[in-house]
Amino acid sequence: MLAIDKPSGLATVPGGWEAGASNLVEELGQEYGRLWVVHRLDRVTSGVVIFARSAEVHRKLSMLFEGHRVHKVYHAMVAGSPPWEQHTARHPLRINVGHSHRTVVDHSGGKPSETAFRVLERNGKFSLLEAVPATGRTHQVRVHAYALGYPLVGDALYSGPAVKWLDRPALHAISLAFEFEGKSLSFTAPYPPDFLSALEKIRAGH
Repeated sequence: MLAIDKPSGLATVPGGWEAGASNLVEELGQEYGRLWVVHRLDRVTSGVVIFARSAEVHRKLSMLFEGHRVHKVYHAMVAGSPPWEQHTARHPLRINVGHSHRTVVDHSGGKPSETAFRVLERNGKFSLLEAVPATGRTHQVRVHAYALGYPLVGDALYSGPAVKWLDRPALHAISLAFEFEGKSLSFTAPYPPDFLSALEKIRAGH
């Protein structure tokens, strides 16, 4: 397998709504050969992505993801200060809605979705949250945070406040952990420069 720290602005796979744009699979393929996609991150999200380098490993990893046996942790900067320290969002979600391809809360037709949030820091008008999704819906963390009333900084698609010091949703996939063939594996990606700079601005009260 191959663990990658994906930068923001780079799609995980080719095609989709931005056909022709650069993507991680094709760029890595030039160096590592064929890669099998196990999961993906939004183009605007940075952080840990795992690829398989053989069909057999792809099958095994896919079973782990489909069986919700992969512990995924995200960090997000949001607007507001939640009244709770921990909270689990369980809004059912429907994906690919409208021309903007948004994910929406749909209590009648949405698929079951769950994200556990925990407050890591409170900094005036903003907070740093840990988000641990139990399911893997498109834009899940972003939509659940918005549905709770705390949209991500810079996330215009879901009514997040625009800030001059970050030009994308403030979301970073910081770690992945799972058991594979009897071994405990964990991969961690440090904050990228834009995320870290934005967090420092928030901590300084900007």
